[in-house]
Amino acid sequence: MSKIIPLTDVDPAMIEQLLDQAFEPARHQRTAYKVREGMEPLGNLSFAALDDDDMLAGSIQCWPVALTDAKGRAHPMIMVGPVAVLPHLQGHGFGKALMTAALTAIDPRAPLPQVLIGDPEYYERFFGFSNAQTGAWQLPGPFEQHRLLCRTANPAILPQEGTLGPWLR
Repeated sequence: MSKIIPLTDVDPAMIEQLLDQAFEPARHQRTAYKVREGMEPLGNLSFAALDDDDMLAGSIQCWPVALTDAKGRAHPMIMVGPVAVLPHLQGHGFGKALMTAALTAIDPRAPLPQVLIGDPEYYERFFGFSNAQTGAWQLPGPFEQHRLLCRTANPAILPQEGTLGPWLR
């Protein structure tokens, strides 16, 4: 792997092509897209991976979202993903490098909880995400409850239940 660069340095059309190849064009119908609908990715937490020939190999985007509790209070969070790697380059460490770059870029002085939809065993083992707190959380579309994961330094701040959606301040 050659390098990790800010995603803002990559042509948006190239990012869309990468996402289509990694997830198929029907990806826009996934629930994760509804969760972050209308939001722009967080530029300081979104990255691209370039291969040894400086060609786009993968990307990660992070988004401002919130868990709205039963009283209507929005609890800001960061949605991590999609993590996309070209199919022929998967398994070569690009995804782990992108996750590490994004999570390392989060300000440790005031870290917001991070959420994602993914494989619990993988994301807990390598990055500390868990579904222990998300069992009563809802999303604006179908999803597998055990795949809704959260990572936070202080789980006590997380609402027991709520609906995850765009962070509308």
